[in-house]
Amino acid sequence: MKQEVVLVINPGSTSTKLAIHSRAGPVFETNVKHDASELAKFDLVTEQLDLRWEVVSKCMAANLPDSVKVVAVVGRGGPLRPLEEGTYKVSPLMLEELRTCKHANHVSNLGAIIADRFAKQFNVPAFIVDPVTVDNLIPEARISGHPLIERTSLCHALNIRSTAATLAFQLGRPLAELNFVVAHMGGGISVCAFKRGKLSDLNNALLAMGPFTPNRAGGLPIGPLVKLCFSGKYTEKELLNVFSKESGLKAYLGTADLEEVLRRSEAGDKKAALVFGAMVYQIAKEIGAMAAAMRGKVDAIILTGGMANSKKLTDWITEYVIFLGPVYVFPGEKELEALAEGAFRVLDGKEEAKEY
Repeated sequence: MKQEVVLVINPGSTSTKLAIHSRAGPVFETNVKHDASELAKFDLVTEQLDLRWEVVSKCMAANLPDSVKVVAVVGRGGPLRPLEEGTYKVSPLMLEELRTCKHANHVSNLGAIIADRFAKQFNVPAFIVDPVTVDNLIPEARISGHPLIERTSLCHALNIRSTAATLAFQLGRPLAELNFVVAHMGGGISVCAFKRGKLSDLNNALLAMGPFTPNRAGGLPIGPLVKLCFSGKYTEKELLNVFSKESGLKAYLGTADLEEVLRRSEAGDKKAALVFGAMVYQIAKEIGAMAAAMRGKVDAIILTGGMANSKKLTDWITEYVIFLGPVYVFPGEKELEALAEGAFRVLDGKEEAKEY
């Protein structure tokens, strides 16, 4: 009997992570690189589809063993309308909203679209799991300060929920009984109040609030921002690009590479040390804010994401926040594994797939 597997698709800005997962774990994993200059030619990320498909379909075909049977395909969940957490069937409405970038022009829009192509090829269902717009915000968290603008949920929900579940298992307690502050730190930074299994408050990880990141601006002072918008120096599109891709460490230091920033800092570069310290400071402040949002009732603080591989970063953040509760570090992200697990939960009848 052939081993049942799911195909997993997780698009990144200049690469696509691919995996073939069985219930026991990965059969194959890789990160396919794309030509960044070719990708940059498209205004909408979904216009990259054919370029990416040519590469990823060949890669999957070359690495799919004869000994396995594909039973589903799962893609990273992109920006959709606010949703409950869980596994969703890929639907025509979902695909249309992702193709047109109705909710955001983000590379994760391609996850469900590529998954759907593979699913049609193998005649199996396609899913997404915990998309970036998972939204359990409490009513108070939606109020921004002016009724024309509402705070919305946009975060690394997949890795945040997976890591929180892992820690709950390690602690031997139900996730629904625990309060965590989770900081996912990568190209974007999501810091959330994860209250009894729900994302009750958070900073919007793309263009809203929170700490600056290797290449994103985070929260900015409103007055100077408004002046810059009307200065005539930038178009709307140019400013959105600046604040989402050309800010943070990259703007101050000319690089978004954390390891390079640390090397420069340790070599005596005072500016690099200051800017790195400021990023740590802002992350720690956001963790404190989320702890306050749960009235200090925090069972643990979780540091995760790619930047959590830096012990200097996590040690320094820990110095700031250890008074709030124990700190656990889960370096990197296990998004491919979390996506596969979500698909298998549905296939095995442990969870019902939700409709979009």
